[in-house]
Amino acid sequence: MLPLLKCLNDGQERNVRDVIESLNSEFKLTEQEKQELLPSGQQPIFDNRVGWARTYLLKAGLIESPRRGFVRITHKGTEVLGKKPAKINVKFLEQFPEFIEFRAIKKEQGEGKNKSLAEINKEVENITPDELMENGFNSIQANLGQELLAKLRTNPPSFFEKVVLKLLTNMGYGEGKVTGQTGDGGVDGFISQDKLGLDKIFFQAKRFGEDTPVSVSMLRDFVGTLEVNGVSKGVFMTTSRFPKDTNDILKRTQKNIILIDGTRLANLMIEFNVGVSTEKTYQIKILDSDFFPED
Repeated sequence: MLPLLKCLNDGQERNVRDVIESLNSEFKLTEQEKQELLPSGQQPIFDNRVGWARTYLLKAGLIESPRRGFVRITHKGTEVLGKKPAKINVKFLEQFPEFIEFRAIKKEQGEGKNKSLAEINKEVENITPDELMENGFNSIQANLGQELLAKLRTNPPSFFEKVVLKLLTNMGYGEGKVTGQTGDGGVDGFISQDKLGLDKIFFQAKRFGEDTPVSVSMLRDFVGTLEVNGVSKGVFMTTSRFPKDTNDILKRTQKNIILIDGTRLANLMIEFNVGVSTEKTYQIKILDSDFFPED
């Protein structure tokens, strides 16, 4: 990651392919090393590693992607280089809130299974192939989750409301409708759990940045809306997070309310195929003991 950041230190936009070629030269790779492929046979190993270094630096806010296929260093990245770090690794990047959010998505996907590449390299002799695959899978999922949140935050609130409705529908809660508008009284839509609409779930959708949490008053308005409409179930989803005293608010009501923050939202969208598509599928096969006669 440090060589990649130094490669962008001139502040100019650089094509990712040109960056890879520059790093090829810096590391003095042979043609054979440049062409060595991942086990899937679909991408050179070095390109893949540069790609992940780029992803991690993007998540930490040290570089940016001004347009597709291009990168450049940010002011924060220039400041980091000015301090002349000996190296940049995952532990170093954990000082940045943006990177912490990225890591939080990984942790929810499997606590204790999300070691960094450096940690994996140190312990590789003690890690099984299954564990290596899970680590790689979780890293890819975490990156996808971060991209989903970024897309949601740059689209209009009305789009986010439709995403929440689709997610709840895909999760099997029923069909519904978006009703949100200015002064919506704390509700953006509803799901009907029966065909006559007698049993409803109200939902609220707040599209905020990570540094803008849902306010206590918004939660209270949502609870109040359920009370006024005689609805017992509610779902509050946000692309950010909830205040620390959330549980105190929910304890004061008999309503069944589920709160879903940005991290959980991203994981649910991936799980229930909202805004994502499958790029490739790996089948893990084992010996069929029933096929062979017993000893």
